[in-house]
Amino acid sequence: MAITVRQLADLVGGTVVGDGELVIQSARTLQEAQRGDVTFLEKPTHLNKLQASQASASIVPRGLVCETKTLIQVADPLMAFVAVVQRFQGKATPKPTGIDTRACVHPGATIGEAPSIAANVHIGAGTTLGKRCRLYPGVVIGENCKLGDDVTLYPNVVLYDDTVLGDRVVIHASAILGADGFGYRFHDGAHHKVPQLGNVVIGNDVEIGAGTAIDRATFGSTVIGDGCKIDNQVQIGHNCKIGKHNVFAAQVGIAGSSTTGAYVVMAGQVGIADHIHVGDGAILGAQTGIHSDVPPRARMIWAPAFEEHEAWRLFACLRKLPAMRKDVMRILKELQLDQPETEAPAA
Repeated sequence: MAITVRQLADLVGGTVVGDGELVIQSARTLQEAQRGDVTFLEKPTHLNKLQASQASASIVPRGLVCETKTLIQVADPLMAFVAVVQRFQGKATPKPTGIDTRACVHPGATIGEAPSIAANVHIGAGTTLGKRCRLYPGVVIGENCKLGDDVTLYPNVVLYDDTVLGDRVVIHASAILGADGFGYRFHDGAHHKVPQLGNVVIGNDVEIGAGTAIDRATFGSTVIGDGCKIDNQVQIGHNCKIGKHNVFAAQVGIAGSSTTGAYVVMAGQVGIADHIHVGDGAILGAQTGIHSDVPPRARMIWAPAFEEHEAWRLFACLRKLPAMRKDVMRILKELQLDQPETEAPAA
């Protein structure tokens, strides 16, 4: 599929710098692009890579200049490039397919208009689906669940009883929402299960990655706020309250009854102890271990966690420890030579 640079610029609302009639055959990343391709560049610091590439044209930030390439200047090169790739792929929005005859939908369930429900989907009694919900094979939805409009559940997603999803929620394969929280009491030499009587409530525009587990509350609700983006294999414990627009990378683990403010970012493998609060806008680096409350807009790293500026000072000291130890051993040796031990006087 061939298209001119000017047509691509019109598609993404960009400004052409160079030959607008240049014909583009495909869209590829900077590392893969060849002649006839359009690519993209997000950071001006990588301009040398663009100059060295074989790409014929590039989508770049506004104001960036590259004399060797035809450019499309936009506010957000990455999202513009996504639109261009989708244009070349020609993928249309999937059309509703109805309810497959091999799906098991309880007569007491309510299904909104224009559904797409695949084979081997199970929907329990009292559950309500909004409009245009798309359920892939193997999805299991328990009783008395409520799904908003335009929800997408990929293969083998499981929603336990009473789970609530907002509008435009996307849940990827094998995620499990509403399983029992990890609650036990030790009594008479055995662990006794505390009944988990709450549910899970997911806000609007939330995306949840493959293999993620979000436990139901002991009482009340485990809540995920609007706009949260949760990566694969994340564990969120019972009674947690996650604020709006949080972003969690893979393998984050949040223990029960913890809470977060809005716009919190957690990198891969962050661990949060129970009953912790993480303030608005806090950023937690990879593998950070949090054992006490985090103030708003803090930047934390390491386990146990330190403020970023303090952690780097400690790290600088740690790197010097071998040399410091060598100096101490040398000093001790010199002191022993200069001041030899004397025999203790006789009693």
